[in-house]
Order: sequence, then structure tokens, then C-alpha cells
Amino acid sequence: MAEEVKKAEELLTKINEKEKQDSERELSEKQKKEIEQLKTKMDAFKKSIVKKFPFIDAIGLIPPQAAKMFEEDEQVAKIAEKEKLMHLAIVLPDDKEKDLAKVKIEAIKMVEHIKPKIWLHVILTKDIWEMGSDGKYDMVEAIGISMPLHDKGILGALRVASIHKSLCLRKFERYIVSYVIAGSLVRGEATKTSDVDVWIVVDDTDVKRMTRAELRDKLRGIIYGYMMEAADLAGVKNKLSPQVYILTEFWDGLREANPVFFTFVRDGVPLYDRGTFTPWKQLLKMGKITGTPEAIEKFLTIGEKVGEIVERKFMDIAVEDIYWSVLTPSQGALMLYGLAPPTSKETVRLMKEIFYEKEKLIEKKYIDFVEHVIIDIYKGYEHGKFKKISGAELDELVKGTKDYIERIKKLVEEVGKKTAEQTVIKLYHDIMGILIGFFGKVSESQLIKKFQDEMIETGRMPASYLKILNEVIKAHRAYETKGKEVKVSREEVERIRKDAQILIANLMEYHQRYRIFDIEKLRFAAKIGGSNGEIYILNKIIFIIPDLQNPEMKKFDVSKGTIEESSPVEFEETLKQPRENKGEISKEIIEKLEKALKKKIELLV
Repeated sequence: MAEEVKKAEELLTKINEKEKQDSERELSEKQKKEIEQLKTKMDAFKKSIVKKFPFIDAIGLIPPQAAKMFEEDEQVAKIAEKEKLMHLAIVLPDDKEKDLAKVKIEAIKMVEHIKPKIWLHVILTKDIWEMGSDGKYDMVEAIGISMPLHDKGILGALRVASIHKSLCLRKFERYIVSYVIAGSLVRGEATKTSDVDVWIVVDDTDVKRMTRAELRDKLRGIIYGYMMEAADLAGVKNKLSPQVYILTEFWDGLREANPVFFTFVRDGVPLYDRGTFTPWKQLLKMGKITGTPEAIEKFLTIGEKVGEIVERKFMDIAVEDIYWSVLTPSQGALMLYGLAPPTSKETVRLMKEIFYEKEKLIEKKYIDFVEHVIIDIYKGYEHGKFKKISGAELDELVKGTKDYIERIKKLVEEVGKKTAEQTVIKLYHDIMGILIGFFGKVSESQLIKKFQDEMIETGRMPASYLKILNEVIKAHRAYETKGKEVKVSREEVERIRKDAQILIANLMEYHQRYRIFDIEKLRFAAKIGGSNGEIYILNKIIFIIPDLQNPEMKKFDVSKGTIEESSPVEFEETLKQPRENKGEISKEIIEKLEKALKKKIELLV
């Protein structure tokens, strides 16, 4: 870690002091002339290429210290061995991907006579962000601190963020979990004066000498203090805008489905990460990070007062409010179904695929309305295709939104009932399955009685667990009752679920301890034909491992006197069956085993 920070600092200081070093170094007249000629050629190249392709975002001369990384990444090491190369990065906006080859061909023609030889790296903005996502932080930093020949904002923004990151890491690298860049820069909207949004996540999980709030405030003060220093060193007008979060509050924000945190994880690009941000990003893509019931409830209720709000606002605000009033309840319904908060386009698709086509819980006209608001109106407004709206159209939108929200409320009730029922049924069967493993296949009432007598009354488990068991059974019966309205609310089901998970976890733990103890009662260590082995007495079937060094399992049928090959799977299945014996072994059994195995058996104490 320290080497990475040191390397970053060296790159930064060498670039920032280059002009000073050049002026202080005594150069020969020939060297001065060569440098001036190179500057003139590079300036002419920049003017020509930008004139031909004005959409180019940036042109930067990559520091010599970072050249090796790019040579290895693009496999140009052999060429570099023969001839010293200068590396030049040309950055294009993502929407010009089709022009990438054209720009590179033209640029190669323009620099082919420049010495030393120039190796061109024509890349898209998204290629830089992909480097960050792939953990190639040094390469992103090298592009940021490259000598700018032309820059619409991205190089300056990356430069100030890279310097600020290095300053922060140098001061307290062990606390910083992730340093992530986001906002307009990542969206491809940066200018020379755009704010540079960075998020810094600080590890507070091992705080001992101060409170988490004190740690956050202390580090936040230092991090903010480096803002001006970074801007001065970078020599840019971009204002750094850092957001500092402690790890625990950031996780709470994700868990509670805070849209700001979800957007940041989805769109942010790490400039430094200790293995936290990238897994979050992947988990979010996989739908493994979802909101709590409280967060879901919040998503479902955002559009309640849309009518009176829309009626008071101008078109742009009205369109914005209607968009969120339709989008967020839709996202809430999908979250209740079990999905992570989707993007706006995904919301339209998922509402149609899940609630209209698959579950058949909503009518087609409401799917059409969602698509009209999100795609036709909001996205059209964003891209300048939808420029004005009449009062009559606005009234229709408001009415449609109110109608849609009322329909979503009913949809949520139906989805809530369905998911609540599935939750209760699963909990019931999970718990009953564990109890059957303890007490055998008996009736529900017998399982409850045995649980009470053998676990609660004996003090093996607290009395509150019996109450939890009865609540799960009661809820299950409520859903089993046909022709009656179920009176179990979503909130009550969620409470039962949390309690039941505690019960299940403790039953599983007890089951593991009970099983180990049960197996030990059945196990007998023995010398079998001179080798260390084991014998397990299970009713009329005895399992034997003749040699622990070669643990092949056999089984012996006491009544038939036959011995056969067996396996751990068969042993586990036999363990589940009811047994009458108490794990006792007799001289008669030993003699029968010796005869079947044709080996001498000596029990070990």
C-alpha cells in the first residue's frame, strides 16, 4: 500500500515541478533547440487534430514514469525496447466510438515524422472508467496527471482528484476504504470549471479511542483541508467537492435503499479501493443489495400528494414531479416483489414483464402510462424532444398519475399478500422440518409438545422460542384458511420473520451440537486387523471404517450376517431414521463382525 502511495506522489511531484526543473537545469544549446522543436511540433499536431475532430475531449502526454504500464497493457514492450517511445493519450466522448478508428489513423499520419517516436492511445471516456473498475488505478492516475495539450475538463478534473487522493492516502491510508469519483465527470458532462465529485468512505469498524462521529468529523476536516492544496498543485479551476462517509453509515444507506447511495455505487468509479466498493458494485448489479421494509414503504409513498404539487409548478418542475411520482412507487412495488431498485428504463421493462405478463396483476393501460411518462415525456424532455405541454395535457397527466398511484396501492396490497404468504409458508416448513429431524415424523401438536417438554421445560432453549413457534403456526393457519380474509399485516409478517430467523438459527446450532453428541454415542474406536478404525452401532445395521488411513465405509447387517460396501451418504440417511438401541456394543456383535471381516477386532477405551 505504502509503495502505491509513494509511487503516486513521485508521479505528481515530477509532473508539477517539470517546468521548474527544466529552467534550473543547465541545458546545451542543442538540447534547448530540440525541446523547442518538439513543443512546436506537438502544438501543431494538437491544432491540426482538434481542427479536424473538434469533438476530442482531451490530449495528454503521459509521464515517462508511467509509460511502462501502458506498454505492458497494450503489449508494445518489444517496440519500446528498440526505440524510446513517447505515449500520447487522446480521449474521445463515448458517443464518438464509431469515429475512434478514423481519429487514430489520422493522428498516426500526423505524428509519424515526430521524434522521439510517439505511441498513440486513442480511448473513450468509458475506457478510463473501465480501468478504474478493473483496479488499474495507476493508469487512471497517469492519464489524469499527463501534460495537457488539449483539455475540455476531464484531465484537469482527474488531475485534482488524483492529487487529493494521494494527499489523503499519505496522511491516513489505513482508514480510507474507497476513494471514488462520480458526478458530471463520469457522466461525460465535465467542463474546465465543473465541480469534481468524489466520495471517500472511511473505515470505522475498528474505532476504539473515539466515537464514530468524532472519527468522521476529524477525518472530514483533514480531507476538506486538502481541497485547496490539491487545486493549487493541479493548476486547474475545477472545484473539488468531496463527500466523506464512515463505512457503517454508508452501509446503512445502501441497506435502506437510499437512492443517492444506490446511484453512487452504480455509477461511481474507484480511484482507490481496498476491496469494498467493487464488490458492492457487483452485488448491486446482481440484485443482492435490496432495501429494508421501511425503505420499501418510503418508495411506495412518495407520490401521494402529486396532484396539488403539479398544479402549482411550471412545466419543467411539473414533468419532474410526475416522473418521480410514477417511477418511485413502481420501483417500490418491484422491491416488494424482491428486486433491487431498478433504473428508470429497467422499471418500465420489469413492470411489464413481471406484473402484466407473468403475474397478471395489473392492466395494460397502466403499463402504457408508465412508459409514456418515463420514456416519452421525461426522457424526451431531457433530450429536447418534448419542449412544451398544454394545460389540458398537464391536467390529463395529473389525473393519470393520481389514477396510477391508486392502482399501484392496490397492486402493492396484492404483491404484499403474496410475498407475506410465501414468507410465512416457508418459515413454517423450515421450522417443522428441523423439529421433525429432532423428534421424528409426528403430528404438529406432538411436535409442539415435544419441543415444549424436551427443550423449553428442560431449559435448553428460552420460553420466548415457544411463543415464536406458536406465532409462526398461527400465521400459517391464517393463510391456510380458505374463503376468509387473512388478517396478518405486512408489518406483522416482517416481525414474525425476524423472530423466526432467530429461532431457526438457534435450532440449527442446537441440531449440529445434538447431532455430534448423538454420533459420539454411537461411535466405538477399535483396532481392526491391526489398523485404527471406527464402528457405528445403528439398530440392526452397523457401519464400519476398517482403516482410518483409507476411510472406505462398509455396512454389516446383524440379522443376515452379511457385509457390503457403503458410503457416507447412506450413513447420513440411516442416521435420520428412528433408533431403538442406545449405542451399545456386545461381545456377540464383535464376534459376528470378526467373522464377516475375517479380521481381529479390539475395542479401544
